[in-house]
Amino acid sequence: MRNFLRLQPFLWFLLLLPLLGTAAKYNPADSPLGGQWRGELKGTGGTSELVITIIPLSNGTLYATLDVPKQKITRMPVKVAVKGADVTMRIEEAGSRFTGKLAADGKSMKGTWSQPGLTSPLVLERSAGSVLNAATFKPAAPYREEEVVIPNKVDKLRLVGTLTMPQGRGPFPGVVLISDSGPQDRNAAVDNYRMFNILADYLTRRGVAVLRYDDRGVGKSTGSYQQANTADLVSDAQAAMGFLRAHYKVNKTQVGMIGHGEGANIALLSAAQPIGAPSFVVSLAGSGQSGSELLRRQQTEIMRLIGSTPAQVSAALQLHERMLNIIRETPNNDLARAKVAAMLRMSNADIDFTMVQARATQLTSPWYRFFIDFDPKTRFSGVKCPVLALNGTADLMVSANRNLPLLQKGLRAKGNKKVEVYKLTGVNHWFQSDRSQWPLVNGDIQPTFSPRALVLIHGWIAKHSAKPVERPASPQVAKTKLGLRSKAKAAQASTATQRAAN
Repeated sequence: MRNFLRLQPFLWFLLLLPLLGTAAKYNPADSPLGGQWRGELKGTGGTSELVITIIPLSNGTLYATLDVPKQKITRMPVKVAVKGADVTMRIEEAGSRFTGKLAADGKSMKGTWSQPGLTSPLVLERSAGSVLNAATFKPAAPYREEEVVIPNKVDKLRLVGTLTMPQGRGPFPGVVLISDSGPQDRNAAVDNYRMFNILADYLTRRGVAVLRYDDRGVGKSTGSYQQANTADLVSDAQAAMGFLRAHYKVNKTQVGMIGHGEGANIALLSAAQPIGAPSFVVSLAGSGQSGSELLRRQQTEIMRLIGSTPAQVSAALQLHERMLNIIRETPNNDLARAKVAAMLRMSNADIDFTMVQARATQLTSPWYRFFIDFDPKTRFSGVKCPVLALNGTADLMVSANRNLPLLQKGLRAKGNKKVEVYKLTGVNHWFQSDRSQWPLVNGDIQPTFSPRALVLIHGWIAKHSAKPVERPASPQVAKTKLGLRSKAKAAQASTATQRAAN
């Protein structure tokens, strides 16, 4: 079905925030949509599975994304509107819409999918393994797991997360897990894959205390993600690190950060601070390109995957640059939002006014303004602690070939020799290994964290958190020391004898 979600050129510049969904006002008590919904869309070229993940945020809004595995479309923003049992979902970037009704039992939605050149009935069914905003992982594992509240006194909010602690007296090394961009729960859940659950379980079983938390405004954490920029998220990560360092079972000198995607850059920004830096950092899919370069590359790659022509790519990128210039040159946010909205309407006169306002608000948000001009190369030279940087060759969001060399160069700019980088073959952005290596669970293959990456991460942390061991003296050294002691005793005895004789 080659025409599925083929984006019109004038809409592609909207894909400036590929990892951020659109929030719509929502009362969870009126319509419990939270979870994962799947449906088969039939078209002239065959059938494609649609996966829509909806996460209720603590401020009463919905965060929603679309995945189409067959076409390698991942986490495309979805705007959800709910009125009683009527549900409308809009995918602005694709010019697509689903209009349907929620069944009385809340297990399915039946309606119509519309996109350019196709209108088709669609039934979305709630997945048995729905992804909710609450932590649901209950490992049958030999370690202690507890929910904790982390105060961020700087921004006057609280983060709620999960702390997993190895058995024993300790003290143990510890790590804080920091999620990628977009509002994420403590498990960094994508579909039925809970990336941070797997990572925390693996490390805690091997003697590392792990703290992971809901992003601000997500799950049980307070605050607003939409009003935060990357610097605000750095303060959240530092609050979590301070909380972990204060735990009586954790070695205060061996507490590091593991960041994924933007979380890797947040961890490195924390490490560049002159006071209170982490003891070490593990960067997973961290970027060395500037924010604007990264967005441009992501947009080009996604357009290429869906079959856009070079002329369409060029037109979309030119529009992208004009949009960035408007945002940069207009510090007044109300005025910038008005200019962006006008440009959106000029590019597509048929676009809904509500969509225009929502998108203009996103593109002028504090996070976006910070991100487009953020350049890691100029910010990470102050990092003095050990760093392990891992990127996968199958990552379509953050290219390993482009970003790893830039990260390495920036981190070593001022002589930090404790930087190790690895390029992992066949590993994607979420550190899933090649599909052929996924395990079979109840007859279905399940995505899993790359085994090689897990071994690398734990081995590296163990190396940089090991206590120095005093080596026993060699036999020759022992004999020498013994001989010196004997001579000293003999000399003392001789002196004592002489004094007695006198």
